[in-house]
Amino acid sequence: MSELVAESTDYAVVEGEPPELLGRNLASAGHMLASATAFFYLAFVFAYFYLRSLNSSGRFHPAHVAPSATLGTLVMALGVASAVAVRLGLADQRAGRRSAWRLKAAVGIACLLVAIVLQIVEWFSVGFGATEGGYASVFFGWTGFNVVFLLGATYWLETLLATALRHRHLTVGEQPPAGTASGDPGRMGHDISDPLSLVRPGLEAFSFYLSFLAGLGVLAWILLYLL
Repeated sequence: MSELVAESTDYAVVEGEPPELLGRNLASAGHMLASATAFFYLAFVFAYFYLRSLNSSGRFHPAHVAPSATLGTLVMALGVASAVAVRLGLADQRAGRRSAWRLKAAVGIACLLVAIVLQIVEWFSVGFGATEGGYASVFFGWTGFNVVFLLGATYWLETLLATALRHRHLTVGEQPPAGTASGDPGRMGHDISDPLSLVRPGLEAFSFYLSFLAGLGVLAWILLYLL
């Protein structure tokens, strides 16, 4: 196998893809990720209505199975707030207000992290388990996946913000020193020619996905706390 690895690997073979191509890939990836995420939640929507319609022995939603509406509302509101902050940050980024969008991205990250913490707090305070009826099973399954996807969204937004902060002194179109875009100063080539050029399409894809997650959060709030 050693003969397949060479110190003089020609990175030009795999590097230097045009930013326009990568930007289109990010847009497609955001829509595909939203579609894949929808299938996870369709299972819980189906389970909710199916088990509720059966209501075997009246055990779908026992009286003592009552999660905190306050915490649930806060989790939903913070998810929506993060989506709004990112959407406003995208408008700032498009207008060239780079410091303003970075601030809104930080606010979005903070909202997502607080929402995750509050959801975990709710799990430990509900006083019932996932086996105590159909509603309880749907509640823990739905909110559990919600935390997983919110963690992924937080990481995605953090990488966008980190890229913008790392290259905050560059103008769009200006190339950084060799190797810095890849995080490896020993490499004499770039993964992309202009890392800042991908911030906007990445943010557009992320804003779409986060808005989708926020919409699912509103749906969860209606089903799990209002109906």
